[in-house]
Amino acid sequence: MLKIGLTGGIGAGKSEVSRLFAARGAVIVDSDVIAREVVAPGTAGLAAVTAEFGPRVLRADGSLDRPALGAIVFADPERLKALNAIVHPLVRERSAELEAAAAPDAVVVHDVPLLAENGLAPLYDLVVVVDADDRVRLDRLVRLRGMAEEEALARMAAQATRADRLAIADLVIDNSGPLEALAPRVDEVWAELARRAAG
Repeated sequence: MLKIGLTGGIGAGKSEVSRLFAARGAVIVDSDVIAREVVAPGTAGLAAVTAEFGPRVLRADGSLDRPALGAIVFADPERLKALNAIVHPLVRERSAELEAAAAPDAVVVHDVPLLAENGLAPLYDLVVVVDADDRVRLDRLVRLRGMAEEEALARMAAQATRADRLAIADLVIDNSGPLEALAPRVDEVWAELARRAAG
């Protein structure tokens, strides 16, 4: 089994690369998806979040009110730490389960947005960074996601720098160009990953 850490700055195209890897046979372990699963209605995760933050973080249907929770934790670093102390261990546990269920010769791609920020590179056999020029990323966030330029710049600034991400990369997928240029580069990287997994 080959464990890959996949990351990239907001707007770089990491999700698209993840999708292309999945289409080529990778087992995808998506941190963002799992983080939502572990606080779904009826889970121990949601019960723990509610115990910590109170019923005001629940919607009328019993699901997590993400904006309400976000308003609390992003205004107070201590409250964010408390939330992370609940959610991160659950995400790690579920990620390990998904990885353990993969075939021995599988390429398991962990899609981790904040891999560089959280110093997680040593957990993986290889780190693949999806990279795009900052101007290109800003344009995508404004034009394709409808963000205000100030919001997009703030989101970009809150993440690791491009240089910091590239410093931990074993392989880089340049996604500064048009979408149709991405698949051939993903094919090249996939061939290398499959070769290493088989070896």
